[in-house]
Amino acid sequence: MKGTRAVQRILGIGWRVHGDGRAPLPGTAVLPDERLSWPRTVGLGVQHVVAMFGATFVFPVVMGLDPNLAIMMSGVSTILFLLVVRGRIPSYLGTSASFVGAVAAIRAGGGSTATVTGAVLVAGAVLAAVGLLVHFAGPRLINHAFPPVVSGAVVLLIGLNLAPVVADIYWPQDQWTALATMGVVITAGVLLRGFWSRLAVLAGLVFGYVLSWTLDKTAGPITAPDSTGEVTRHLRVRLGGVAQADWFGLPALHAPGFSTSAILLVLPGVIALLAENTGHIKAVSEMTGQDLDPVLGRGILGDGLATVVSSAVGGAPTTTYAENIGVMAATRVYSTAAYWTAAAVALVFGLCPKFGALVAATPGGVLGGITVVLYGMIGLLGAKIWIKARVDFSDPVNLVPIAAGAVLGIGGVTLQVTSTFSVSGIALGTLVTLIGYHALVLARGRGRTAVTETADAVTAAPAPVRTRAPAAAKSPAEASG
Repeated sequence: MKGTRAVQRILGIGWRVHGDGRAPLPGTAVLPDERLSWPRTVGLGVQHVVAMFGATFVFPVVMGLDPNLAIMMSGVSTILFLLVVRGRIPSYLGTSASFVGAVAAIRAGGGSTATVTGAVLVAGAVLAAVGLLVHFAGPRLINHAFPPVVSGAVVLLIGLNLAPVVADIYWPQDQWTALATMGVVITAGVLLRGFWSRLAVLAGLVFGYVLSWTLDKTAGPITAPDSTGEVTRHLRVRLGGVAQADWFGLPALHAPGFSTSAILLVLPGVIALLAENTGHIKAVSEMTGQDLDPVLGRGILGDGLATVVSSAVGGAPTTTYAENIGVMAATRVYSTAAYWTAAAVALVFGLCPKFGALVAATPGGVLGGITVVLYGMIGLLGAKIWIKARVDFSDPVNLVPIAAGAVLGIGGVTLQVTSTFSVSGIALGTLVTLIGYHALVLARGRGRTAVTETADAVTAAPAPVRTRAPAAAKSPAEASG
C-alpha cells in the first residue's frame, strides 16, 4: 500500500476528495491534488476539451497540419506534461500559435509538412533544454528575467492579445448570438451555485448551439462573415461535415524532415513559448495560492518534450493553454484529475473524425460569446499579479516599458525584421517589455552607482586647508549688485 501511494505521489495521480465531492467548499478552491466526484470531474474534463478545442483544431488547419492528429496529440502531450510536473501544475497542452508566422514563411519558401514539423521538433528540444537549465540552476534565473512587473505584463498580453480573435473573427459572425451566449456564461458563472456555476462555459456552449439551431429553423440563414472573413448567406449551424465524417479513423502520421533555414525561422518562437509558459505558471500559482517556482523548470521541460513528441509523428507544436486557465479561473477547480480526464477524452475524440467535425461546426458567434469572457479573465490575472506584488507604476522603469509592450502585444503589432522573418503580438510585446525593463534597471543602477561614487568621493575627501581668513560675507545688497 505504501509503495502504491509513493508511486501515486511521484506520478501526481493520488487525489483526495474535496469536501463531499459535490462542489468546492465555501471560500475555498479544489487544489491540484484534490478532486470532486468522478462524474463531476468528467464533466469538468469535457469542459476543458471544449475550451481548448477551437484553437487546437483551427491552428493546425492554418499551418497545414492534420487537426485530428493535433487533437489526439494534445491529449498525449497533456499526459506527458502532467507526469513531468508530477501533477503540481494543472494545465492543458493544445496547439501553439507561436509558430504560425514562421510556418507560413517556410511554406512560402516551398517547405513541406515534414520540414515544418522537423523545425518545430528542434524548437521543442531547445525549449526542453532551457527547462532543464532552469530546473537545475533554480527558478532564480527565470524569476530574475520575469519579476512580477514583467510576468504580470506577459499574462496580461496572453489574455488580451486574443481580443482581436473575438473582435475580428468570432463576434462578427453572429453578434446577437455572441451577446446572448456571453450573457449566459456571465449569469451562470456568477448567479448559479455550487457545481453548476463551474460549468458556465459548457452551459454557454450548449445554449449558444441550441439558440443558433433554433434561429436557423425560425429566422433562416444569416448574411454575415464566415471564419475566413468572407461575407456569405449561410446557416449558423452547418452539419454537412459531420454527416460525411467517419466514426473512427487513425490520423495520418509522418516523420519529420530537417532544414537549417526552416529551423532558424522557428527558433525565435521559443522566446514566446518560454514567456508564455512562465506567464501561465505564474497565473496558476496566483490562482491556487501555491508556490510553483520549484517546478517551473519542470513545466518548461514538459512543454518542450510534448512539442518534440507531437512533432515527431507529424503533429502540431504544443503549449500550455490560456483558454483552460480561464476555465479554472471561472470554476476555481484546479484538480489535475480533470486534466487527465480531458486528455483521455481528447485521445478518443482524436480517433473520431465525426466528433471533431461536430465541435468544428460550433457557430462562430457562440465561440465569440464564450471567449470574450475567458480571454478577459486571463488578462486580469496579470493585473492581479501586479496588485499582489504591489508594483509601483509611478516608477517610470515599471511604467514605460510595460506600457509600450502592452500596446504592441495587445494590438498585434508586427515588426518586419527581414523579408522572411517578423516578430509580432505576444512575442514582440514580451521582448519590448523584457528588454526595456532590464535595460532601464541596469541604466538606473549604473546612474545611481555613479552618483554614489561621486558622493562617497566628496565625503571621503579631506577638508581644504585655509591659508587665509575667509572674506567677509556680502550683504544682500552687495550680493545683488
